Amino acid sequence: MLTKRIIPCLDVAEGRVVKGVSFEDLRDAGDPVEAARRYDGKGADELVFLDIKASRENRGTLLSMVERTAREVFIPFTVGGGIRTLEDIRDILRSGADKVGINTAAVQTPDLIDRASRRFGAQCIVISIDVLRRGGGRWEVFTHGGSRPTGRDALDWAREVARRGAGEILLTSIDADGGRDGYDVEITALVSQAVHVPVIASGGAGTPAHFYDALTCGRADAVLAASLFHFGELDIWALKQYLAGRGIPVRRAIGSSVL
Repeated sequence: MLTKRIIPCLDVAEGRVVKGVSFEDLRDAGDPVEAARRYDGKGADELVFLDIKASRENRGTLLSMVERTAREVFIPFTVGGGIRTLEDIRDILRSGADKVGINTAAVQTPDLIDRASRRFGAQCIVISIDVLRRGGGRWEVFTHGGSRPTGRDALDWAREVARRGAGEILLTSIDADGGRDGYDVEITALVSQAVHVPVIASGGAGTPAHFYDALTCGRADAVLAASLFHFGELDIWALKQYLAGRGIPVRRAIGSSVL
């Protein structure tokens, strides 16, 4: 049985880890390199590092920070923010990342997914999809750090990116982000059932039960969170013990055994 992954997310702006609500009102959550080192030692299965202002500011990801962070961790590491070309992907991977996360550029130039998957392998390509509930059973895709509507239907876009060669989807609910009322398990389940690639649920974690709901009701393959971990409100090892106690297969905080 495949284990479920617990993934802390390092949203970085101006060289610091930040966290807000619905992508706004950002507050400082520490140094990204130190945070990465801490999570690597506390049982995280992977890390996601997002330069959240790169697309808005029309610049590339801060490679020096990626390099310093990558030197401190020994678990899979995804980097996103401002990635627009195959050369950007190459530079990120050469800097030490295991995967790249693409959002805005994928929507603007969908065939970038095809080309990236062919050149670097689908396992390296994570497509981030930020969605906002629009009613009537519909969610709209947003780009540029959740600031620009696209008119695209989230479910249709998820199917397309999987078909084009995405190896994984990072699905974030803008409505739920930072609210701590739980993941949007409805859209998570819809996307998870619609595609053949792993789906990471993001946005809204507030309690251990929310992680369980995303992995069961939402059918996610992994769960991502930020502020709960950053501000010391939830320990990853304690979360894994809780999930294991409810029948969810997870890796131990130390070593590779399954709980």
